Amino acid sequence: MPASKQTAMQGDAQRAPSVILDITNVSKRFGGLQALSEVSLQIRQGQIYGLIGPNGAGKTTFFNVITGLYQPDTGSFQLAGKSYSPSAPHAVAKAGIARTFQNIRLFGEMSVLENVMVGCHVRTHQTLIGAVLRHKAARVEEQSIRERSLALLHFVGIAGFAERTARHLSYGDQRRLEIARALATEPKLLALDEPAAGMNATEKLALRELLVKIRDSGKTILLIEHDVKLMLGLCDRITVLDYGKPIAEGTPAEIKRNPAVIEAYLGAAA
Repeated sequence: MPASKQTAMQGDAQRAPSVILDITNVSKRFGGLQALSEVSLQIRQGQIYGLIGPNGAGKTTFFNVITGLYQPDTGSFQLAGKSYSPSAPHAVAKAGIARTFQNIRLFGEMSVLENVMVGCHVRTHQTLIGAVLRHKAARVEEQSIRERSLALLHFVGIAGFAERTARHLSYGDQRRLEIARALATEPKLLALDEPAAGMNATEKLALRELLVKIRDSGKTILLIEHDVKLMLGLCDRITVLDYGKPIAEGTPAEIKRNPAVIEAYLGAAA
């Protein structure tokens, strides 16, 4: 191979975004139901990666497996080049995956700021004794957590509600708060389970702008969403599941014209 061509190929490899999540042959059975069957995907740094399919296709099961809520029957899991075991949600969060749920799960009686600070505590270094006794190092770290939490509220656009009780936020702002709390864990991958569910058109537009902002800040997003139009206009790549099996993977343009996807899922919506 000519040296110039080899150098160009090496340059392309160096510029290619690194793989953040590498999932291989994940399967999950519930009794007689094969919910997932040898699902594999790769998500690269800085992508918004979509997972779509009909109801019952296995999307949420896949989310629950990779985030430690369900134990897989088979499969290998790598996050940022390191193997991880989805043994429990707290272990997965520590490894670097943060998720939200279709049903909003906030601490409703706590303030907006306190909800985000809870997420920051995944990365704290001080001991419980130090926090109780108010050691100087614990106080400094707590102030740092507070400042970072406020910065995240600014980032998602709800800093003006920092002292408001979380349950008093509008529906769209509660979604933003959930995302801010997930970002507070400093994730390598942000996994969002139907964040647009229940939103009106204006709220969906604002959500889309926020997710692009998160992606452009260098974060990587894995997204489940039933709004096909939103997914096709937002995602960099998409995998389509049907009956627990992947039937297509590619760019939104490729997915939109894939005959198997049109037949199984998109239909006239494409």
